[in-house]
Amino acid sequence: MPCSRTTPLKSSFALLVGLAILARAPSVRAESATLGQEGAAAHALDRLGYGPRPGDLQAVTAEGVDRWIDVQLNPERIPVPADLQQRLDSFETLRLSPVELFKQYGPPRAERGVKPTPEEMKASRQRARVIMAEAVQARFLRAVDSPRQLQEVMVDFWFNHFNVSAAKGLDYLWTGSFEETAIRPHVFGRFRDLLEATAKHPAMLFYLDNWQNTEPGSPGAKRREDGLNENYARELMELHTLGVDGGYTQQDVIALAHILTGWGLPPGRGGGRPGLPPPSPDGFYFDAERHDFSDKVFLGHTIRGSGQAEVEQVLDILARSPTTAHHLSYQLAQYFVADEPDPVLVDVLAKRYLATDGNIREVLRTLFHSEQFWDRKTFEAKYKTPYQYVVSAVRAAGVPMLNARPLYGTAAQMGMPVYAYLTPEGYKNTRDAWLSPDATAKRLTFATALAAGRLPVDRPPPPEAAPGEAPMPKPPGGALVGLAMPASDGVAAEPAIKPVPLDAQAILAGLGHRFGPRTLDAINTADPKLQAAMVLGSPEFMQR
Repeated sequence: MPCSRTTPLKSSFALLVGLAILARAPSVRAESATLGQEGAAAHALDRLGYGPRPGDLQAVTAEGVDRWIDVQLNPERIPVPADLQQRLDSFETLRLSPVELFKQYGPPRAERGVKPTPEEMKASRQRARVIMAEAVQARFLRAVDSPRQLQEVMVDFWFNHFNVSAAKGLDYLWTGSFEETAIRPHVFGRFRDLLEATAKHPAMLFYLDNWQNTEPGSPGAKRREDGLNENYARELMELHTLGVDGGYTQQDVIALAHILTGWGLPPGRGGGRPGLPPPSPDGFYFDAERHDFSDKVFLGHTIRGSGQAEVEQVLDILARSPTTAHHLSYQLAQYFVADEPDPVLVDVLAKRYLATDGNIREVLRTLFHSEQFWDRKTFEAKYKTPYQYVVSAVRAAGVPMLNARPLYGTAAQMGMPVYAYLTPEGYKNTRDAWLSPDATAKRLTFATALAAGRLPVDRPPPPEAAPGEAPMPKPPGGALVGLAMPASDGVAAEPAIKPVPLDAQAILAGLGHRFGPRTLDAINTADPKLQAAMVLGSPEFMQR
């Protein structure tokens, strides 16, 4: 790296590392923090959203925290800014169904028995990059700019819960659609509806291989589809509903796999089988010729052989299980309250879940009005994930959000590429998963670049990467084929225009009284050019 680029980083690195040492302590809550309305507003903004933008803290304090929370739980009451909506509307691939995405951007098909050439396959994949590029841009735009902060937090939470990876096969076509159509419309609704939406989406069906799940010897079985596949059946219970200790057995997994046979994607180019019902407009297809129509016993329930209705019955059983209620309540409490949530709170949330038939909004309402959520020891006690950190930093900085590539790239370098976690359990949200010297150093490099105005988030991204340009950082174990960025992009890239450094005092005013005296003293006595970086790199800001 040229010296002209590294000098600003070296001049601030020692001071930032000195601050970061405090982040490794069990608690770095501000010693002199006030707990009044402003403190409550800061806590709500940090947990129900991605932290305050300039002016948010004062606005929420004036509105009243309880009212703000109620409105966040009903995002339809919050208008989306016209400029944000206009930018979102420009992402054409977000409006395409999975079937349309496959037809327009999927692999080229053989014509008259002649297979596509390697060059044609490569050109098709490069053309399809726009899908994930638009999905990533939309995700970060909403997270940074949308006033519907809790909605964006819950989209991230539930996507992670039902994780699929764009790095697996055809899911580079469908992962953005999965979030847009299976997750986003249901984040405050009934869990049963969310569960079914994910169960029918092509991204999930492909990711966990249920599109191949076929009853051996059935009329529709052939070649590689001739066999039972247990992947989705297992994860549906272990991760999506009951939990790893949910009381099911291997026989339940096998029974559920049989129930799920034929539940998948249409064969060929999406037309289904002649003489059978056509696939849904969203690409889901139940192939009765590949289904096991015998009776099954699942979790003690007799499931009569009835085709697609069997899966609907199973989803009812799983969604209404007290074990599922407890598993989901634990995850919500861990995300919003503490890495090791109070079992009493988990039980209260589980009871509310069951009493409301899995109404997510009402469970969240109970959580946000619980004693545990407002316990002082939980304030600023959750360590931000890389994704939460980069989004909260841009929000705190108050810079226009026009280019998601530096944020995606930074989060990926920290081990959290959006839409690219390979295994189905999703990213962890606990301190132990993300706090390390190397990860802290990367956060400080990001803070330094952002504070110096050298991170081009406020400039429109360049055109999609052309052949030969560097790909987005690879997730562990595989490449994210749907994204690309110019080789010069990143936190240390030299900006094309003169950078405008951030105002440290303006950032401090927007964040409120969360900084301890040692941190404030270090910031106020430092070189003014380094102060904004020290705010964003402080141990207090690393937490929420």
